[in-house]
Amino acid sequence: MTTSTLRGPLPPMDVADRADRVRASLDGSGADALLVTDLTNVRYLTGFTGSAGRVLLTADRMVLVTDGRYATQAPDQVATAGVAAEVEVGLTLGEQDRVLAGAVPPGARLGLEAASVTWAAQRRYGRDPWTSELVPTEDVVEAVRQVKDDGEVARLARAAGIADAALAEVAPTLVDGPTEEAFGFALDTAMRRLGADGVSFETIVASGPNGARPHHRPADRAIGEGDLVVIDFGALVDGYHSDMTRTFQVGEASATQQRMYEVVAAAQADGVAAVRAGVAAADVDATCRDAIAAAGWAEAFGHGTGHGVGLVIHEDPRVSRTSTAMLAPGHVVTVEPGVYLPEHGGVRIEDTVLVTDEGCRPLTLAPKDPAPPTPA
Repeated sequence: MTTSTLRGPLPPMDVADRADRVRASLDGSGADALLVTDLTNVRYLTGFTGSAGRVLLTADRMVLVTDGRYATQAPDQVATAGVAAEVEVGLTLGEQDRVLAGAVPPGARLGLEAASVTWAAQRRYGRDPWTSELVPTEDVVEAVRQVKDDGEVARLARAAGIADAALAEVAPTLVDGPTEEAFGFALDTAMRRLGADGVSFETIVASGPNGARPHHRPADRAIGEGDLVVIDFGALVDGYHSDMTRTFQVGEASATQQRMYEVVAAAQADGVAAVRAGVAAADVDATCRDAIAAAGWAEAFGHGTGHGVGLVIHEDPRVSRTSTAMLAPGHVVTVEPGVYLPEHGGVRIEDTVLVTDEGCRPLTLAPKDPAPPTPA
């Protein structure tokens, strides 16, 4: 993806179809209606991006409530998304409760999103004006979110392309000895300048011994000769995240550092090759983990191989040894094995890929040469 393709219109997403897909998934939840309180799920179902809002989903209605700050934004975004929802704005919390409770069909069991409802909120939903039997639910909307439509994939690919271009622009400066903080700031700035709405998460720049800490926060350490530098970052586009890690070798590598890179690169390539619809996510993890264990570094790879990516940077399906997920077309996951040795540094290589029936399509395309690129 060239910089000339990093801006401009993106194809529409099929937001209108999502409510029916979630309704179908309610069958096994024990609930007849669902109160959606997780803001990411509210956005997914309605297109509304405000910081406060709830959705009631029944067999034949969807009701969005929010406060007066979003009197214009909420109905506009719902209409733009093409969603058939009733929108009630300018309401106090008590008024919202009355609207939502009144929309629950008599005798219906009301599902609450267990992961996003506090104990205090649960107690409130158990008293007037709420009269329904409450049922805890898990992953009803999240399970539907796992499969991305073409519009979502386009946003993920745009975010990945921006990250690719930003790294190509900034990586040559590694040989100049910037601090981790300065390099991370430059990378974040480049992503925004190239069209990102923001960053996916706090950029990781981990050099030398800091590279042995998988989630190191950038510090004032200057990158120097002989350092491995782990760079884990992503761009945000229209709510969708990218996620990529590249590791660079500044100066001459030791024999151990060279072997670390070769082992991780081979394990990561094998893991990407193993991704395919119908494959167990745990098997992809095992592919990477077995390759690293065969090199004698099983204990130096202490995290999962990957995770889903979408409206949240870490979402299902998980790609780990304990995962029970089966990969399906439309899943978007990362493959990111690593080796971390405090006396030598760390190596992690990560791509975000779209699962297909034939295998997978990488969305992150930055080169994996450990030598920092020369300025263009």
